[in-house]
Amino acid sequence: MKKTTLLVLTTLLFACNQQVEKKKTDTPHVPVIKNGLKLAYYYQDSLKTGFEFYKKSDSSVTKKQLQFQAELEKRQKSLQEFLLTNDERAKSGQLSGFELQNIQQEAQRKEQALYQYQQNEGTKIEKETMEQLEVITKKIENAGKEFCKKNQIDVLLVHGSGGQINYIDPKMNVTKEFVNFLNEYQAKIEKDAGLKK
Repeated sequence: MKKTTLLVLTTLLFACNQQVEKKKTDTPHVPVIKNGLKLAYYYQDSLKTGFEFYKKSDSSVTKKQLQFQAELEKRQKSLQEFLLTNDERAKSGQLSGFELQNIQQEAQRKEQALYQYQQNEGTKIEKETMEQLEVITKKIENAGKEFCKKNQIDVLLVHGSGGQINYIDPKMNVTKEFVNFLNEYQAKIEKDAGLKK
């Protein structure tokens, strides 16, 4: 009986300790700088791979871009085949002057339609991409404010290759905690909106 009770207590203590450890990793340790100022940063590239909403949005836009590219290539191939086939027919003397003129007009219509498709769909996808990026940026900005309030961070910097920051002390890196916070924040937004069960 004593061994069973001891085993249960040990297991409970270990489980409680694990929960405390998990809580500690979600709260970033941000060093206090002169005059009590707390600075932290996160790697921008990590959001692309760690923030689930970003990954879904990027995947959706990428899928549309690939579909557009495939359709564009299909239409270009169709036009090329039309031109080659009729060019061969013209060289072998199978077309009258009237037929040749009609084929040239048809080729111009097809080229114009291809150009219109490329312009219209390309612009549409570019606009959707910019809108998605704007939504993602706003979500990150809002979540960043909440993250800073929750963790009493005064300044949260974005660090990325080609950025203006050359070096930051790794002790100020809160990337992991911020990405976790973003995912929790997004899940809360979706739950509040009734999008997730």
